[in-house]
Amino acid sequence: MKEQIVDGVIYKLPNKLSDFQLRLFVHLINWKWKYITKEVGWNKDPKGNLLPYDAILPESVHDSFPLIYPSVLADLKLLKEKFDFKFHKHFNHMASSQAANANLFLPILLSANVNDILEQIIPNYCRLAIEDLYKGFRIEYWDGNSNKEKGVLKDHSAFAGTDSDIAISYINNKEELCLWLVEHKLREEEFTECGGYKSKGRNKAKHICKKSFTEILEDKSSCYYHDVCNYEYWNITEANQSFFANHSKHLMCAFKGGMNQLWRNQLLGFALEKKGKYKYVHFSVVYHPDNHALSQSIADYKELINDNPKFSVFTSSEILNAAYKIDDKELLKWINWYRELYNTK
Repeated sequence: MKEQIVDGVIYKLPNKLSDFQLRLFVHLINWKWKYITKEVGWNKDPKGNLLPYDAILPESVHDSFPLIYPSVLADLKLLKEKFDFKFHKHFNHMASSQAANANLFLPILLSANVNDILEQIIPNYCRLAIEDLYKGFRIEYWDGNSNKEKGVLKDHSAFAGTDSDIAISYINNKEELCLWLVEHKLREEEFTECGGYKSKGRNKAKHICKKSFTEILEDKSSCYYHDVCNYEYWNITEANQSFFANHSKHLMCAFKGGMNQLWRNQLLGFALEKKGKYKYVHFSVVYHPDNHALSQSIADYKELINDNPKFSVFTSSEILNAAYKIDDKELLKWINWYRELYNTK
């Protein structure tokens, strides 16, 4: 933690922030001071020492969920009861992507005008499948609801697993049940990278991350995820290898860095289609329009898959603009609230 003076005001901030993160943090702290409290929150450093941060909400306000748009809070709580997802460690951080995800999508999904909004965003969309999941959606989605289940990717446990930040179930114009998986990012500078590559249990002589896509498919045991963890990643990749059309341009594993999280969410979609409940599953990234740090990984992934339409990218502003086109006073109230909170147009 360091104290930094911005426009003559002292802020307690993390030691390393990008220019975008600094602007966002200062804005969010000012919003917190104006609408919630000036009391600091606390976080432990690696040695267990408690350090004060202005962007973290103090425990005194946690129970009131002051960072969640008020009209969706009751449904968020009911959703959590039904599917028992976990609030992230930093859910009570002003820059929480999980909270921002709920604030962006739930007001739309719970609106009477939801179909008029989503048809602008989702190709071949007809209507929200409100009878599926929780009123047609689920936060922190995977295909199970118990720590005893491993899911279609066989990677789920109490501590790990592939989740989409939100899943939206809908009926397409052919009357088929489909699913839209979304990964939402706010302040992050990168997507989640490969945990196997960083694992202390990795055998560097056997688990050779410098092998190419084709070489790994020829010997899947060369990947720690496959050989030790028994995850289905490379089996599903092999069954859908034509999707990764330009893999030959990568001389080593393309999924070691930021594309890892995109790959795993896409594989979740393929596995769900094979399971049969959903006829078509597609995956998108939604991010803050000023967060350009994610652009390279997104561009690399789109190039890898030859810009396949099963993957798409939106900014939060594009989602808001779709809702703005609907003449609804409650939606306009929410849009103005969201734009002020997250400093976006």
